[in-house]
Amino acid sequence: MIVAAMGALAVACGTHPPAPVLPPPTVATPTPPPGDPAAADTLGPRPAVATPGAFKPPAPIVYTATNGVTVWLIERHALPIVSLVVSIPTGAASDPRGKGGVAKITAQMLDEGAGTRSALDVSRDVDALGAQLATDGDADSSWASMTVLKRNLGKGFAILGDVVARPRFEAREWKRVHDLWTNSLKARASDADATARVIFRSALFGNDHPYGHPWDGTSASAKAVTLDDVKSFYASAWRPERATVIAVGDVTKEELAPLIESAFATWKSPAKSEALPIVTPAAPKGPWPRVVLVDRPDAPQSVIAVVRPGVAASDPDEAPLARVNLALGGSFTSRINQDLREEHGWSYGARSRVAFTRGVGQIVAWAGVFTDKTGEALKALLDDIDDLAKKGLTLDEIEKTRWQARAEMVEAYESVGSAAGRLAQAASLGLGPDYDARASVARDVATGPDLNKLAAKYFDPREAIVVVVGPRAKIEAAITAAGLPAPQLRDADGNVLGDKK
Repeated sequence: MIVAAMGALAVACGTHPPAPVLPPPTVATPTPPPGDPAAADTLGPRPAVATPGAFKPPAPIVYTATNGVTVWLIERHALPIVSLVVSIPTGAASDPRGKGGVAKITAQMLDEGAGTRSALDVSRDVDALGAQLATDGDADSSWASMTVLKRNLGKGFAILGDVVARPRFEAREWKRVHDLWTNSLKARASDADATARVIFRSALFGNDHPYGHPWDGTSASAKAVTLDDVKSFYASAWRPERATVIAVGDVTKEELAPLIESAFATWKSPAKSEALPIVTPAAPKGPWPRVVLVDRPDAPQSVIAVVRPGVAASDPDEAPLARVNLALGGSFTSRINQDLREEHGWSYGARSRVAFTRGVGQIVAWAGVFTDKTGEALKALLDDIDDLAKKGLTLDEIEKTRWQARAEMVEAYESVGSAAGRLAQAASLGLGPDYDARASVARDVATGPDLNKLAAKYFDPREAIVVVVGPRAKIEAAITAAGLPAPQLRDADGNVLGDKK
């Protein structure tokens, strides 16, 4: 206050206060250019970061139980949960002629009453444990799986043991399951996407090939299958010396061994029943129809597909081929999805897949598209595949697919359930417990030229079958306009039809 008053008085008297003394200006030191020794970090040089290698999932411990069951175990104690799979190397490829769907429906009957439990008891007891139980099958294998809390592992394994080793196969449950099966096949015929998946196999392999019929059979084969067929298939396929028990989670070998011995103590292969041979189907052989059409008069959209022979899971090409598939249609950012969905808006999604099977499987790229865009979308799909086969992957795709393949493998082993499923698949196909580790490295080290060679070998659309499911009256002219020959007509089960409009 005194200083302020004196300043004011000085101004009033016509004098000025002395100027404040300021510090000298600071001159900024110029930053040395990169590479100049003066630019060295005071903390020292930054450490070099090595390029990360492929993710190698852990290989399971493998041993044989006293009743002949093979056991694969991965201990993972982070969470108190265990996932179990009992897998056998027999699936739809072993269905008797004319009785397609037997392997799958046999697996689905396992939990419809087992041991001392009725079908309702099995469901109720599993729910009481907070567990998940599933039984099913595919082309090359069948399985029963359970995921359960560690504290309920003993009770859960007892139920799983009953389901696998002591199914009841009661007539009344068979009647109910068979009716549901028949109804599901009728519903499949009205689903364009599900129908297309049937035609993929039928057109490529032929209806008499082990891979040629759908895993769940057809309406005709379902009528032919009886409960005796199911019992016979179970006796010749579900045998302890063929089975692999996969366990992943919070359990040790010492804890698991007595559970297996108890659950499967009475599981023995019937002396009067011969084991079904493990089938490795022959590779499909042409000549194939160039275009197959399934008429769906009322369908609001068409399903278009390009189908080719692929590789067996044991083929050295299989692992790196997965990266080529990622570039074409194996991810949201893949070529065909970006083209048909993102750029043109013709589809809600386009994708491609390389089958993972014991014998040579299929490679398929497909999409559901608006009916009035069928011709344009089909031409674009063929052009995208042709471009990949001729020109190979871009530099960006080569790098992107490497990281995508790594991420997929990490994701596959994130949960105990998905890890057990991966191991069960490898076991059923005879690929060995370290298959995923070896395949992961093979995918990772594949170079651009390696991938481009595979693209040319496996994706050339000139050797492919074009499948279209949709309203014939609206799309047949569009197929011709796309430069394709007149289509062969088939029904929803893959049977060839006469040319009747």
